[in-house]
Parts: sequence; structure tokens; C-alpha cells
Amino acid sequence: MYVGIDVGTSTVKAAAFDGAGRELAVAARPVELSMHGGFVEQDMDEVYGAVVAVLDEVTAGTDGTVELAGLTGQGDGVWLVDREGRPVRAAASWMDGRAHELLDQWLADGTFETVFRRTGSAMFPGCPGPLLAWLAAHEPRSLDAAATALYCKDMVFQRLTGARATTDVSDASMPFLDPRTRSYDNGVVELLGLTRRRGLLAPVADPLATAETRGEGLPAGTRIANGPYDLPACALGAGVTEPGDGLLIVGTCLASLVATTELDLSGEPAGLYISLDRPGHWLRAMPAMVGTAALDWVLSTTGVRHAEVDALLAATPPGANGVRVLPYFAPSGERAPFVEPRLRAELTGVSLESTPADLIRATCEGIGFAARHCLEAAGLTGSLAVCGGGTRSPAWMRLLADVLGRPLRVVEGEVGARGAVLAAAERYGVPLDTEAWTRPTEIVEPDAGRAAAYTKGFEDHLARLAVARGRER
Repeated sequence: MYVGIDVGTSTVKAAAFDGAGRELAVAARPVELSMHGGFVEQDMDEVYGAVVAVLDEVTAGTDGTVELAGLTGQGDGVWLVDREGRPVRAAASWMDGRAHELLDQWLADGTFETVFRRTGSAMFPGCPGPLLAWLAAHEPRSLDAAATALYCKDMVFQRLTGARATTDVSDASMPFLDPRTRSYDNGVVELLGLTRRRGLLAPVADPLATAETRGEGLPAGTRIANGPYDLPACALGAGVTEPGDGLLIVGTCLASLVATTELDLSGEPAGLYISLDRPGHWLRAMPAMVGTAALDWVLSTTGVRHAEVDALLAATPPGANGVRVLPYFAPSGERAPFVEPRLRAELTGVSLESTPADLIRATCEGIGFAARHCLEAAGLTGSLAVCGGGTRSPAWMRLLADVLGRPLRVVEGEVGARGAVLAAAERYGVPLDTEAWTRPTEIVEPDAGRAAAYTKGFEDHLARLAVARGRER
């Protein structure tokens, strides 16, 4: 039996798999996000407690020895811990917006672009660079008390195993890692005013760190590997490894990933290059801030239940009777395929005749247009896999295939946990049938007529976005 752990932003999950990649059991626990005034934080003890709880549940409900475990989780943010891996303050989430003024300054003075040209990272308010700089200015005592600024999965790994605090190349990619040398660029650290705090950056374990568990959640002595974080773990779990192939994760955020062996640090700074455990291979990532979270907000506002979405998508035609949504709902603006910390969502074309179905379809279409924008910017040329919570809606998957104008390889289940196991197996030299582990659940083909109409709709989306960004064409 193989166990994958996926420490998500709002839900912590563990999944058990057999040797052929079939899911034997899944356990999940929600975790809270504290949001106030642009600050988005999480209680690390609550997150770790949820990890132990799901591991206890999934291992108690299945027979057999745990051969090995893989760990993944949300990326970015700042998780300040002491030498024992205990929190010195609440974790600042990747969704946090407190550093937006600092990022505005870096956008204006050229710092932002310089960092992108050096590391391929287009910083956003919730990534470690701006957050650490903000904490250095406003909460220096928190940094003084910390031994390491970790990422989510690294905190969990340290507490499960007692191993020294490290991260991996994928989590380290934003914004300090030089993707060519696979080590921190001290020039970027200095540029962001963090030279005094350089010692807080977690050492990079390359390849992935491994250790044995201490007995919480998993039997003592279980072999476990730390990483990669959730975006590249999902790519592994969906079988996206060949250059040009892509993955769209329709989750809390809307992440577009394309495998590549080429680094191109020209063009508009946006997204990032995620370094992988294989040197010379990257994921060109365009992780937009809001995916299913945008739909959740609209559903909550209209009083519609998730179970009603498919029927409502069928109740209104493509184009949503003229209702349009720019789905930029995050308090920290947008980070891909452009960076606009102050961008906000817009609903247009709404009248007294508009229905909840119109609003919901327009939101799903807007998210689809944002995904198309990201995938094109990331350089998608091959096949496209789709995973995440959004795949539970067949109607939304059909809509996405039409909006994107291409077939979707839908991969359901715990794709991130699956990828974490595959990464651990590779690290430990355990042979697994990767093709069987990553086989799609179904392939959704686009309708040619609707796809043509949505191509025009996409152009309209880009035009409205340009106006919202103050960049009218």
C-alpha cells in the first residue's frame, strides 16, 4: 500500500493506493482560512493536526503495510517555524494580500522585472519575497524568533519525521531560485532587501528529501519523500511530463502548467518556471489566483447549491444571455498570465431579466477564458489534462472543452496525492506502472460550433480585460 498526502489550502487529504494505482481509501479534513483586511492566514497546528487525523483514518481503514508515502501541499506563502518545526506565528497564505503596496513599488521601480529576468518568477503579494520583506518591515520580531521560513509541506515533513528543515526545488522556485543553477540567487535576495534574513531561507534538498516517520499518523519507520508541491505533483499524477503537454487544475486557484525543456525569460513577466526533480525540465506555470473560489462566491451570493450547477448550466445558452464575468475575485488581484495586484472582478450585462443560471454560466465561462489566456501564455502545444474539484461537474467540463477548443483528458480522484506517491517511488527506486497510475477517467471532446463561438467570446474577454487593466487596445 502506498499513501499520498495532499495538504491543500482549505482541505487536507490522504489517499491510499494499491500497486496498480487504484484508490483504496481517501480521508479529508477541512482547515480554516482567516481573512481580514487583505491578510490571509492559517493555524499551522490545525493544519498539522488535520494531517495526522487523515493519516490515522486512511491507514485504519485499509489492510496492508505502508510501503512508502509521498507528501505534497499548497505552495508559496510563509510558514515561519522554530528549530523544532513549531510555528512562531500563523502561516501567511499564498492568498495573502498585505504586501500589495510593496509589490506596486517593485513593479514601478523595475525590481519586479529584474527578478523575473533572473529567476523566471513573476512575484505576487502572497509569495515569499514580498511577504518576507513585509514581515521584515512590520514584524521583525517574528523573523527574529524563527529558524526557517518554510513552505506548507516542509513544515509537515519536519514534524512527521523530525528531519532538519528543508524544501525542494519546486517550492523554492518562487522567487529566489535560479532555474539554471538550482540554487538561490543571492543577488535577488539582496535586491529585495533580505540579505540580513538570508539564513531563514530553507536549504534546498535536491533531489527530494527523504526520511522515516516518527509514528504520528503513519507507522514509525515509514519511508516518506517531501515534495514536490501541489502543482508539479498534480502534473505527475496526471501524466504530464512530455514537453508541450499541459495540465489545467480547476481547484481553489486556476493553475495552468505546461511541461518544457526550454527557458524563456523574455516577454511580459508573469507566472513562473517550476524546477522539477529532473534537471533540465521545468513546468511553465501560470497559476491564476481564483478558480472554483470564484464560482463558490457566486453560488453563495445567489443561494444556489453545488448540486444544482449542472442543471443551471444547461438552463441558459452559451454566452449567458449577455452576462459577462471577469473572474478576478482574489483580494490580492491577479498573478497570471499578468500581475495586477489591484485588479478586481467585474460583472457586466446584468439586468432584472438575468437569472442565477446566467450568472453561474457567465462565471464558468469567465474562468474558462482566464484558463485559455493562461494556457496560451504558457505555450501549450500538446495534449491537455484537467484535474481538480471542478471536474466533478460534467457540464462544466463540456463547457471548458468548448471554451478551450480542445479535448480534455479528465483525471479524477486525488491527483496531487497520486503524484506525490509517484515522486516518492522515483526517489526510492520503487518501480510503478506510471501509465496505469495516470490513466484518464474520460476524454471530453469540444463541440465545433460552440468552440468557434467561444473563440470570439475569448477575444471579447481579452478586450474587456485590457480596459480593466487600463490597457485599452
